[in-house]
Amino acid sequence: MPKGDAIIIGVNLREANLKRKLREHLHSLGFTKTDEGALRPPGNGKEAIRTLHSAQREERLIASESFVLRAGAKLMHHFASGSEVKPEKISPVLERVSSSTWQSDLFRLAALSWSVPVSNGFGRRLRYLVWDQSNGKLMGIIAIGDPVFNLGVRDKFIGWNSHDRGARLVNIMDAYVLGAIPPYNSLLGGKLVACLLRSRDLYDDFAATYGASRGIISQQEKKARLLAIITTSSMGRSSVYNRLKLHGTEYLKSIGYTGGWGHFHIPDWLFTELRDYLRYKDHTYADQHAFGQGPNWRLRTTRAALTALGFKDDLMRHGIQREVFISQLASNATKILQSGKGKPDVSSLQSVNQIADMALERWLLPRAIHMPNFKYWKSSDLIDLFGNQAQLLRAQVEQEQLLDATQRN
Repeated sequence: MPKGDAIIIGVNLREANLKRKLREHLHSLGFTKTDEGALRPPGNGKEAIRTLHSAQREERLIASESFVLRAGAKLMHHFASGSEVKPEKISPVLERVSSSTWQSDLFRLAALSWSVPVSNGFGRRLRYLVWDQSNGKLMGIIAIGDPVFNLGVRDKFIGWNSHDRGARLVNIMDAYVLGAIPPYNSLLGGKLVACLLRSRDLYDDFAATYGASRGIISQQEKKARLLAIITTSSMGRSSVYNRLKLHGTEYLKSIGYTGGWGHFHIPDWLFTELRDYLRYKDHTYADQHAFGQGPNWRLRTTRAALTALGFKDDLMRHGIQREVFISQLASNATKILQSGKGKPDVSSLQSVNQIADMALERWLLPRAIHMPNFKYWKSSDLIDLFGNQAQLLRAQVEQEQLLDATQRN
């Protein structure tokens, strides 16, 4: 057989196997096809969304096994049991997280407990632990980072064209991690944590850290000001972020929904094979992944691989629309973002302590009275949220407890 024919057959076999793996994976998640050939998700409820993220989350937990083994048990004492939470004494405080510290390990461990995997962020980043000073336990976590470049609902709300966006996107950040940890989430602590986005503390931290930063894509010096933060609900419509007002001030505003496009339903193992296929085809996207080489490299790489395999773009439309919110730190944020002119009016920004006092009165204290079940939560219950790592972590915690008891005796 001529050598050239052997190569053609090899490519065809590779393509056929990759197509089969892709179809089998999508079927395992519950996707079906519409009459037009587009993907139809198994549902839009919270359980359906968790199921769609299950493969991605399983991969994340498996990849974190050595981390959980090294650090998990030693950090579990930072999580509260319900009996340790006294709602009337809750006193939130922010701690900035630095890389390669035990605080960064705690941030990572807390994020691993969530049912929908969180991003690692990219570019400019500010990460925080939200502590309850009254008991020294972790209430929640916050991380803001460089924004998604293409987000139609955001650009429409602001009134941007492509030139405006390129010139002034530096003044926006995305909250890519935002939430409360059990049992504080049962007390509507997620609302309190979300309100902290619009705090004087975050505004000042950003100004000190990135106020004179250089744009990664444009490579131009830009006097960045944190005018607004965008966040997106991971579970479709958000009951936590909606109607977030304190004393007449709006802390988060719903601005619409995403279009239901993305790549979260393509897990790492499958993405690696798609990337290898592009590399085999000598496609530039296979290894063009440095930030600054264009928006969302992984999305474009996945799309390029699917196109090369003969699939339509419809396989990128997973159909899960997420609600998008904006937190405007400057009261004139939209006007400045539209025109590029003006001085930010941040006179209404409050400190973390001031916001916490209002949020406690508005949400947490009434919730504690009407729904006191948070008291029965045990910090060890958090271990069950770590999926395939739960058994390993529980054994580590029990070993640590046994060691502590032996040393005390």
